[in-house]
Amino acid sequence: MLKGYYFITDSKLSRAGNTSDVKNALACGVKIIQYRNKDAGTRQMYEEALKLKSICKGAIFLINDRLDIALSVGADGLHLGGDDLPYKVARKLLGKNKIIGLTVHSVKEARQAQKLKADYIGIAPVFATRTKLDAGKPKGLKLIKEIRKQVSIPIIAIGGINLTNAREVIAAGADGLCAISAVVTKPDVKKEIAKFQALYMKFS
Repeated sequence: MLKGYYFITDSKLSRAGNTSDVKNALACGVKIIQYRNKDAGTRQMYEEALKLKSICKGAIFLINDRLDIALSVGADGLHLGGDDLPYKVARKLLGKNKIIGLTVHSVKEARQAQKLKADYIGIAPVFATRTKLDAGKPKGLKLIKEIRKQVSIPIIAIGGINLTNAREVIAAGADGLCAISAVVTKPDVKKEIAKFQALYMKFS
């Protein structure tokens, strides 16, 4: 199921709110939802994550960074960046049956993630993005191609992706892709997600 359009919430950019965005994503058949909210307090995150988890029937519901929130709401898994808990610690606490994805920025990190038995990797940012200010320099399509040759676990491409460049991302070897600002800032979120879904089905 770790293929196709991968939806990540963004409270700052969203016009309609996280709940509405997630419902629209699910209505389009999206199978992976990641809850990310860097600005909310723990209580607010818990309550919102609990609500989102309740509507994510038939889809994988992941929490960004926060192991405590993932555990408390019974999420399907966790996505970790380089500054978050070490994978081995998170795996021990979360359990072997939950999903854990890791953000990587190089072939070396991708190979290490596979060695650790991460369920998938996120390559970020592929292109320049304003969605995540600390994302670092764009990695480009070349890195996706290089990593694809080295690992067999699913690759999710994130950062600066839109309908113009999404086909190239898929062709480079990404199993899934995430476009945030290209979707949640639009008047009709469902319509925009449907476009990405159709594009993925056509070119993957």
